[in-house]
Amino acid sequence: MAEPLNLNRIELFAAVAEAGGFTAAAERLGMTKAGLSQQIARLEAQLGTALFVRTTRRVTLTEAGETLLRDTAPLLQSLHDSVARLNGEVAVPTGTLRITAPADHAASLLAPALAAFGDLYPDLQIDLLATDEVLDLVRERVDVAIRMGWLRDSSLRATQLGRFEQFAVASPDYLARSGLKPQHPRDLVGERWLVLSLLSAPLTWTFVHPEGENCTIRVQPAMRTSTPTTALVLAQHGAGVVVLDEGTVTPLLTDGRLVRLLPEWTLPAGGMYAVYPDSRHVPAKVRVFIAFFREWLAGKRPERAT
Repeated sequence: MAEPLNLNRIELFAAVAEAGGFTAAAERLGMTKAGLSQQIARLEAQLGTALFVRTTRRVTLTEAGETLLRDTAPLLQSLHDSVARLNGEVAVPTGTLRITAPADHAASLLAPALAAFGDLYPDLQIDLLATDEVLDLVRERVDVAIRMGWLRDSSLRATQLGRFEQFAVASPDYLARSGLKPQHPRDLVGERWLVLSLLSAPLTWTFVHPEGENCTIRVQPAMRTSTPTTALVLAQHGAGVVVLDEGTVTPLLTDGRLVRLLPEWTLPAGGMYAVYPDSRHVPAKVRVFIAFFREWLAGKRPERAT
């Protein structure tokens, strides 16, 4: 069986032709003259023709060598250009960044950040999928997903962007009508609860007291909803007690539209994560966005990566 053509030898051939000799080409390539000459000899043997006329003073192309150089030079240049573009894409985000996030957080957190991110990288197209559905990132060709809470084991990679507390809250109207003045988590068991159906265990909550007491309660749902925004509106209108993340409820706690229940007790903290397909090389657009969004969430004003 004939030896497969070694395309690297075409590159070496072109270097010799451009340099006008083996000595100069070997210096440019970081090779020995003997090693370079041997590779060209093997190429000539494979092609069955001489590519250079060698004399003691100079090296010139044969007619076959001129033909080969003329035919391969555009191909080699195209290859170099392609590699250069790829190197540029590795360093600078280009193409389309496809992101998915829960609908509520896509509107309240992610959209403002993406507006600023898009200003920094105007050549990068952004495709935002705002959905509470947990998408298959590989099948849907999603570059990065923003996920809240607690991650399940998977083949995906994840970077934690931040943490958030959870608060049990209710409206002043609900507290007035129900007469609820909880002193212990057990006091919440018989209340009307608004339940987020997207949670893995929406009916069970564990409260922790700073003195070390843990209390796990199981509640009964008065209403179920799939989005935090809907649960928030229901709570504002006195529909019952709900547990929501601090970012969602803090503005309403500040202006008195909601009241935090049992503030001396804490619920398990959740996390915000950037999740992306596991691959050997993470695209620049994903790396740069994750770094940007982490700084954005920390209250910084990220600048374009250089």
